Amino acid sequence: MSSDFRERTRIIVGESGIDKLEKSKVIIFGVGGVGSFVVESLARAGVGNISVVDSDVVDITNINRQLPALHSTIGKAKVDVIEKRVKDINPNVIFNKYKEFYSEMTSESLLNQDYDFVVDAIDSVKSKIHLIESCYNKNLRVISSMGMGNKLDPTKIEIADIYKTEMCPLAKVVRRELKKRKIPKLTVVYSKEMPTITEVKNDEDTNQRINGSISFVPSCAGLVISSFIVKQLLSK
Repeated sequence: MSSDFRERTRIIVGESGIDKLEKSKVIIFGVGGVGSFVVESLARAGVGNISVVDSDVVDITNINRQLPALHSTIGKAKVDVIEKRVKDINPNVIFNKYKEFYSEMTSESLLNQDYDFVVDAIDSVKSKIHLIESCYNKNLRVISSMGMGNKLDPTKIEIADIYKTEMCPLAKVVRRELKKRKIPKLTVVYSKEMPTITEVKNDEDTNQRINGSISFVPSCAGLVISSFIVKQLLSK
């Protein structure tokens, strides 16, 4: 029996592909419903250098859709939980974790390496826009996740340029902001599905509306992102 967990991957991508993935460096901002599936699927594909950025801890409401979220991990830092999972998948991975919130203040310290790919799976619109703009200015390849809340149909998820998206409220905001900044393109994963809302619920502290979520939509978006990244890395 083979001792290499990448044996089945090697059949598809070949030895040169295995080597390219092992030497690739990817950073993921946000390890929630989308980002956690990006992290784990890239690790299982054999990407050799993975960094994650997330300041949050596991909450019971995360359990329905996020890989780090279990009853046994409630209250633990998401980056710590995901690190343990990834190193159990590939003990040889170079794994860097940053329990930080991405912002203008932390941008330079977090984007200080020549990453092969940057994944934006951030919820905060302000942070999302700043990350995209920073990647554009640094000539870093980035793929951004749009809104997956209030959606039930993962078959409606697509990869597109931000300026060709439709039906997604978050994509509309991002389009407007990138146009102001004269950023001509951005690869995104988004859903063309009309949002489903059966109950309006607001956060008790911020009074902001809480989006609904389910296990199989953000996870699929994360897997689509991983597929795109791996294919791009293999074509280098």
